[in-house]
Amino acid sequence: MQEEVENRTLTLVVNGTKFSGRMLKSAIGKYLAHRAEAKRQKARDGPVTPHGKQTVKQLIGQGQGVNNIEVNDPSLRDFERIARKYGVDYAIKRDRAADPPRFLIFFKARDEAAITAAFTEFSANKVRNASRPSVLQKLAELSARIKAPVKAKEKHKEPER
Repeated sequence: MQEEVENRTLTLVVNGTKFSGRMLKSAIGKYLAHRAEAKRQKARDGPVTPHGKQTVKQLIGQGQGVNNIEVNDPSLRDFERIARKYGVDYAIKRDRAADPPRFLIFFKARDEAAITAAFTEFSANKVRNASRPSVLQKLAELSARIKAPVKAKEKHKEPER
């Protein structure tokens, strides 16, 4: 039994050492052929149109009508999240000529209802967030209260009789 295990182990070691340059060359050749086939398949499928955030050139190059809107608020993360939610393709361009930063949002969607819903939700979020004070403002108020001098309590001692 032990001798049979040793023979199998020796056979495995001998077969492992036979891994030569020719085997390596054939393995690399098969890998390169696989990559070339994948590239040909991708070319047959045609170009993939991007969705979501993209450049203005890509957005205009898709051949559909593009609308734009001007936004003065630099926090556009909320809009990006909502636009992805509704499947709106958009591009953001910063207007460097204006002193306060101005942003132009170019957008398109397959239907007008998606664009309307996205901008309605975006504007509702802006109104809701404007009415609430920010966490930084609350923190500044609380730190001002802490730094204010605390009135010392006056102690009145009255002699007991």
